[in-house]
Amino acid sequence: MSIHPLPPPKAPTGLGRLPVARWFLLIGALAGGAFAAGVVVILALLAQIVALNPRDDVAAQLGRLHAALIVVFAVLFGCGIGLAVILRYAVLKPIEQLGAQVRAVAGGDFDHALHVDRPAELAELSSHVDSMRRRIVLAWRAASDQADELRRSNGELEQFAYVASHDLQEPLRKVASFTQMLEQRYGSQLDERAKQYIHYAVDGAKRMQLLINDLLDFSRVGRVTGDRSVVDSGAALETALENLSATIADAEATVTGGELPEVVGNRLQLTQLFQNLIENALKFRSDEAPVVRVEARRDDGFWEFSCSDNGIGVEPKYADRIFLIFQRLHPRDVYPGTGIGLALCRKIVEYHGGQLWLDGDAEGPGATFRWTLPAAGDDDD
Repeated sequence: MSIHPLPPPKAPTGLGRLPVARWFLLIGALAGGAFAAGVVVILALLAQIVALNPRDDVAAQLGRLHAALIVVFAVLFGCGIGLAVILRYAVLKPIEQLGAQVRAVAGGDFDHALHVDRPAELAELSSHVDSMRRRIVLAWRAASDQADELRRSNGELEQFAYVASHDLQEPLRKVASFTQMLEQRYGSQLDERAKQYIHYAVDGAKRMQLLINDLLDFSRVGRVTGDRSVVDSGAALETALENLSATIADAEATVTGGELPEVVGNRLQLTQLFQNLIENALKFRSDEAPVVRVEARRDDGFWEFSCSDNGIGVEPKYADRIFLIFQRLHPRDVYPGTGIGLALCRKIVEYHGGQLWLDGDAEGPGATFRWTLPAAGDDDD
């Protein structure tokens, strides 16, 4: 298996720029020079002592000392040669082999095995590194299989979305329209219970259409119209308010926004985010006229937005549940909806690299939702 190579390693700095083999050569050269200088100095001293014509017993002792020094120097020289050979074949060469194997793996050949026989420390290290390589390869293959399965599932999801948006919508429209036509034509012949049944059928068909549309919106996040660019969030809010103008007028609501910044995102999805949050605030209003406020403040490389209202609010214990798909805190006959709106909002924000949460510490009545979006100009840093 060969995949994309790893990034090049960082260049060594300081004393680490010199390879270990050159360190051994340098130290060996210094030790050899010191050894040769010591031999020369000792031989010169012995020659000077012999030139002084010492007594016969002293001369004999000097001869034996001379021979012992020659033996010691020969043994040290042999040890030095042996140490150099050991370092070459037991340390430097295995390090070179291991380095070549690691470079092969880093070059993209992740099936290349790592193994050296000596010394014991390098053999153990290569075994651990090769074991880690095998686990990474297995995990990568599993992730690759999962990615293929995910692509297949996404393809099936796109097919389902097409079916849901065309083939399923048409029968529902027919059910609703023909049921309404049935009531209009034979309404005078139907009793109240039959009219109630027709109302249930029409209401069920319309709710099914709404649910399908919401599911399609939920599935499209990050898959359709997913291009991101620099977006004026203030303009996205204005578009959302235009889309909700009739609802805002019916609720006699007041929606205000502070100075909103430019962010990195998809304008259609950000408009939908503002629209869903404001519509949620209008739906769960209290007895007072709804008041909704949208603001933003800078937080490092992100902008933190907030949408606060004076509605009925949300208990803190439900702060996570409200973002789950199909989760409702109120009966459908009290507050209509499919239970997808806030789940869709969270998915949009997370797709943009931010977070959405309910601010349980916000002051005043109602609910305050906060979310973060990447600031424009900071994504390339």
